[in-house]
Amino acid sequence: MQNLRTVLFIWMLLSVTMSVCKALDCQLNESNQYKVAYTIFVDKSGHGNFTKIQSAIDSVPENNTQWIRIRISAGKYKEKVVIPLKKPCIFLEGSGSHHTSVEFDDHQDLPTSAIFISYSDNIVAKGITFKNTYNLQIREDKIIWIRAPAVRIRGDKTAFYHCAFFGIQDTFFDDKGRHYFKKCYIEGAMDFIYGAAQSIYDECVISLNVEKYRPGKPGCITAQKKEWAEEHSGFVFKNCKITGIGKACLGRAWGPYSTVIIYNSTITDVVVPQGWSAWDFVGHEANFTYVETNNRGRGADTANRVPWLQKLDDFQLSKFVTMSFIDEDGWIAKLPTVS
Repeated sequence: MQNLRTVLFIWMLLSVTMSVCKALDCQLNESNQYKVAYTIFVDKSGHGNFTKIQSAIDSVPENNTQWIRIRISAGKYKEKVVIPLKKPCIFLEGSGSHHTSVEFDDHQDLPTSAIFISYSDNIVAKGITFKNTYNLQIREDKIIWIRAPAVRIRGDKTAFYHCAFFGIQDTFFDDKGRHYFKKCYIEGAMDFIYGAAQSIYDECVISLNVEKYRPGKPGCITAQKKEWAEEHSGFVFKNCKITGIGKACLGRAWGPYSTVIIYNSTITDVVVPQGWSAWDFVGHEANFTYVETNNRGRGADTANRVPWLQKLDDFQLSKFVTMSFIDEDGWIAKLPTVS
């Protein structure tokens, strides 16, 4: 009888898992230009279906299985935007990152203070700026510096194209899941790309602004949080440009197996000579995977880097820098048309 209960439990668990996976397999509409089921229009002036982005997202059915495009007209949308867990298959398309922006003022509570939070799998965004304005304001002739994320991404299979992200501390919470960033702009001063996600940043501009807000004080670009050896987690920057004003480390360890790869990128003189910091994980340096390979620019010289900077052979490196690092099951080919 106990064995029968065990078998029934496993069968029920597999059934639930299979149904969830099926729900998250978004359908492409090959007869549509964008391969979406339909388009919802957001326009601040009232010439669309909605005037707020959140209202458009709220209109998407729960457990949706078809790609739905939300087309956002140019304008500054002063609202917080959340994509709930049960609303996958959404394609947010702005009018370009210089024309469409989501801006709000929130801070401190990292789980909820980001002005754009995505909990669901299968999400795409293109041509939108996300900006948390809390730290960017001057109050009583001084700048407030506190954790104020612009974005938090927790869902799997999420991609951003031609988007921009602005903040100072903790700009982009790349929390969990497999993510792809293509030709994006990310600006901040301290730990402004952080989390435990498994992500590739391809042809992105990573811009340091620490000198503007805290002159003479160093910042840090990444805080990667891989917590055990087998965890699917790590940040890969390839074909990127690391630039800005001030000085910063490339990364500091937020987890005992912190993993960051900088590959085939341009690094300006914003990077401090040692390059990396163990932060609260001194003694775990042998477990970190910090790699700089085939880079160029005044900040790319690794002669004075920390002694635990790793060197990988071509086979080891290929596991990170090819798309299979995040796309082994081919999910990117199943996205709607973004070009």
